[in-house]
Amino acid sequence: MSLRLGDDAPNFKAQTSIGDIDFYDYIQDSWAVLYSHPADFTPVCTTELGRTAQLKNEFEKRNVKVLAVSVDSVEDHHKWIKDINETQNTNVDFPLIADKDREVAELYDMIHPNASATATVRSVFVIGPDKKVKLTLTYPASTGRNFDEILRVIDSLQLTANYSVATPADWKHGEDVIVVPAIKTEDIPGKFPKGYTEVKPYLRTTPQPNL
Repeated sequence: MSLRLGDDAPNFKAQTSIGDIDFYDYIQDSWAVLYSHPADFTPVCTTELGRTAQLKNEFEKRNVKVLAVSVDSVEDHHKWIKDINETQNTNVDFPLIADKDREVAELYDMIHPNASATATVRSVFVIGPDKKVKLTLTYPASTGRNFDEILRVIDSLQLTANYSVATPADWKHGEDVIVVPAIKTEDIPGKFPKGYTEVKPYLRTTPQPNL
């Protein structure tokens, strides 16, 4: 059965490009991004792993640990990482999981028979410090993932986990947010001292509260 939002993210032990890990022990109290690749030495994924490495500071700033999954061996992973570092002008130092037995792929339902009976599809899981699945995305093989969007969603998830707000369409860090309907309008000033705008009784906006 596929994982749904709010489900516990399964724990696992695995060999990786940085050594053996226990997933929960590795991420500890951080947020995590776990994403899969059909195989090593694939062109789109080469650019994605490179982009992830280039964004290292952005992930660290958000307390996010990134792990990638591919069904090939650790030995192949190290060879591929050399190619990635060379072609994308970066340094991949996050774990690339060797999932030769497809244990992780099965746990996270990363194999979709409509795409391939054996290869992992290109899935993304954002997992919170509570080890719950907060976001899932699945991309076709031909379309590279948008890491600006992944960072944007993490910003929204972290903000809305701590404040009674939601983020509107196309929201970016620093922009106004929506006060959740559960808060009565008369209670907004006490919770959001920066003020608010009532567009409609059910649509109230306020400046981002954690800035």
